[in-house]
Amino acid sequence: MQSIINLLTALDAAQVAFVLVGGQAMQLHGSQRSTVDVDLVLQMDDANLERFIAVAKDFSLKPIIPVSLDSLKNTALVQQWYEEKGMLAFALREAAVGGMVIDVLVRCEVPYSELSERAKLGKLNGATIRFASVQDLLTMKRAASRDKDLIDIDFLQRIQSFD
Repeated sequence: MQSIINLLTALDAAQVAFVLVGGQAMQLHGSQRSTVDVDLVLQMDDANLERFIAVAKDFSLKPIIPVSLDSLKNTALVQQWYEEKGMLAFALREAAVGGMVIDVLVRCEVPYSELSERAKLGKLNGATIRFASVQDLLTMKRAASRDKDLIDIDFLQRIQSFD
């Protein structure tokens, strides 16, 4: 099983335009929250998706649903999944038991361009990692409004004055 750090470093090296969101971004803001997956928002143009898919294949990541990884590039199909199934994320996982899970958000409350513009920058093994700002995490967490998101909202509101 390859590490999340290796994946994020590889995405940066391949010049994949992404912003880290979710629990991993919460941790980078200082939260003690644990998470088992990696949530990403990608710039959804063909060239960027090609780069992302190449890295995902290098890491032997496979979609959780029985479709080709290349399906992520089919915007009409992704739109259909959203409309008919309510799919918000295209989930990938390593084949190994307990392997990493990557959720590519295909519907995000904050457009990628805004998310990227306000993203914080962090260094990880020499790679530059963009992660969601407190403001954007609050927007996403409020929209999701699950129990764990309510805890995250409380944390983010407390640190918002420092951001």
